[in-house]
Amino acid sequence: MNVEEVFKKVLDCSFQVHTALGPGSLESAYLECLFYELTQSVLNVEKQKPLPLIFKEVKLEAGYRIDLLVENEIVVEIKSIEALCDIHMAQILIYMQLSGCKLGLLANFNVRHLKDGIKRVIL
Repeated sequence: MNVEEVFKKVLDCSFQVHTALGPGSLESAYLECLFYELTQSVLNVEKQKPLPLIFKEVKLEAGYRIDLLVENEIVVEIKSIEALCDIHMAQILIYMQLSGCKLGLLANFNVRHLKDGIKRVIL
């Protein structure tokens, strides 16, 4: 499967989770449900993957964690908030840079229609 096909699967699974749970649940609930859906789709998914920060050639454990890393190609950052803002975009961009991924999905599940909470991010 190429990266675009994987991304489409991630989107499809995200919509299934949102349809089942709707808005208003905890971020952790969406994370667990999406992780389950993606693994059922036979995708390689890592949950809460730690990312070290390299600063002046020193590897530091700064507490960065990717919500979901799909097929080692797509960073998925899940939110359940009133609205996405610039800091959330900055967060996923940092995760993408540190992981070497070129494609990301920033998803706010706390919206009436998930299409309004989805942002595709490309480096």
